[in-house]
Parts: sequence; structure tokens; C-alpha cells
Amino acid sequence: MQRDHQPVTIEKVCATHKARRKEIRARLAEFAEVWRSGSDARLFEELVFCIFTAGASARMGLRSIEAIRSLLPEGSAEEMSRALIEAGAHRFPFARPGYVVVTRNYFREHCDMRLRESLVGFSDPFARRDWLAKEQGIKGLGYKEASHFLRNIGLKGYAILDKHVLRCLWDLGVVDSPRPPATRYRYLEIEESVRTFARTLQIDFDELDLVLWSMKTGEILK
Repeated sequence: MQRDHQPVTIEKVCATHKARRKEIRARLAEFAEVWRSGSDARLFEELVFCIFTAGASARMGLRSIEAIRSLLPEGSAEEMSRALIEAGAHRFPFARPGYVVVTRNYFREHCDMRLRESLVGFSDPFARRDWLAKEQGIKGLGYKEASHFLRNIGLKGYAILDKHVLRCLWDLGVVDSPRPPATRYRYLEIEESVRTFARTLQIDFDELDLVLWSMKTGEILK
């Protein structure tokens, strides 16, 4: 797929959705399968992936996970940093492993690493995301990253407002600025605008996110 450097229009969004709908739905089905059958270790791996994508890229996150996967259960921050440096996997090889270890320690103390059980315990999907974004023991996840994690493990209804999606929304006039939302209130406000826009276009909310992201990146990744 080619990356589109031109301003995004409603016509292009609809045409892209039509052209890539099958691939997008297959990707969302892969995410749903993680929730249906993935272990707690797999859920934690997806969370770590999202820690590594913050301020970086999905590709960088994938390379980082490949480099440290064997270290996720017990590895130290120093061991993870060495692995990232050796693989040339991430632009922040020291800070992010520290986030991973602190977060792993929190989950061990909070729920004995039973992430699924903790996530299922929330009846309110917004409260579930609030916990991930605001809990001090969980490092490296803001609202965007928490939304990314929840979407990647198959939970629906969360907008991943990264720079690519925000730029599309700005091109389309859905938001008045491409700047990332700085508060919870602003994040929810933009998310609701995206929900309304998706209904207007008659495109599934979760599919629309991947449509917009793929228009700026040329990929349907994760």
C-alpha cells in the first residue's frame, strides 16, 4: 500500500475503507482472537508493545518485543536495555525497560499477573482505560497507549488518537487542531467526535481508526 501525502477527504476515506475493508476486518479479527484465547503472558506482551510504541512507531515496538520477549517474565531493566541496544530496536533503550519492570512489579503485586481477570473486573469500559492510564504503578501508558493496548487485545470502542489519526481528523475538519489531547476530558471529547463521524460515514468505529492510520502510514499493522 502507498502512503498518502495528500490531505484526507471524506471521499478518500470511503474509498480506502471499501478497498481495504477485508484486510482491516481480518486484522480486527486477529485482535479479537487474542482476547478469546490469549494467555495473561500474551496480554502483558501486548501492553509492553504499547509502552514501546509511545513516542516511537509500531514497527519500533514490534522490533523491541522481538528483542526482549524472552526477558519479559523475569528479565531486569538492564538486561532488556542491552538486548534493545544489540538489536538496534528502540530509540529509548534505557527508559522504556524501566517502565516495563515497574509495570510488571505492579501487576505481580496487584493481581499476580492475572491481567485478564483484572480487565474483566471493569463493567465500565472507560473506567478500565482510566485505570491503565492513571494508575501510578503502570508506567508508560497514557490514554492513547491504553486505548491502543485495549484495541490490540480485542476490546472494542476505543480510539487510538495518535499523530497519524489526528492529522486525518484535522484534514477532515473533525477536530480544530492536530495536537494530541492533553487531558482526559479532551481525549473523550475527540473520541466522541470520531464516533459521530463514523456513524455519519456508516463505517464501523473500530474500522475507521485503521482506515485513517493506514492512509497516513501505508500499512494496516497494529
